[in-house]
Amino acid sequence: MITTDVVIVGAGPCGLFQVFELGLLGLKAEVVDSIRQPGGQCTELYPDKPIYDIPAVPVCTGEELTAALLKQIEPFGCGMHLGEEVAVVRKNDDDTFFVETGAGTQFIAKAIVIAAGVGSFQPRPIRLPGVDEYAGKSLHYRVRNPGQFDGKKLVVLGGGDSALDWVLELVERAERITLVHRRDE
Repeated sequence: MITTDVVIVGAGPCGLFQVFELGLLGLKAEVVDSIRQPGGQCTELYPDKPIYDIPAVPVCTGEELTAALLKQIEPFGCGMHLGEEVAVVRKNDDDTFFVETGAGTQFIAKAIVIAAGVGSFQPRPIRLPGVDEYAGKSLHYRVRNPGQFDGKKLVVLGGGDSALDWVLELVERAERITLVHRRDE
């Protein structure tokens, strides 16, 4: 059982900056995120995409923003519980909260901050028999290294902005690229 002042649900930019703000007030935080690395969507979906709307920073990538935030919170020694989802939240009689993750990590906290952005990012796996043998080889749910697609024939499936963003990112690298989108827009 981990006792802390605050449990922060979400290790994206808002959750990481919350660690900093709480630290300035002398409060201890523990961060829980379903993604296995800090940074949220910035590192999961757009690690190399330029970001232009961070106050006082003209331009940076998702990875650069995350690295700067992690450096900023180092002095506060927060716990990071990555690859875990919050499964139970219960208010105790003494006005503290009991929080438990699906992995069994348990917390007692005085407060909970929800900094989950658009929610837990989970790719929707293709449901076909035998598809798992292609995962990480010719089937990818995330782009970690755009260079691995140089000269390849690609099909990008998706209904959100990230599908179009990755097509625009990879169009100069790929031999041919096709976007399959679930809407007409």
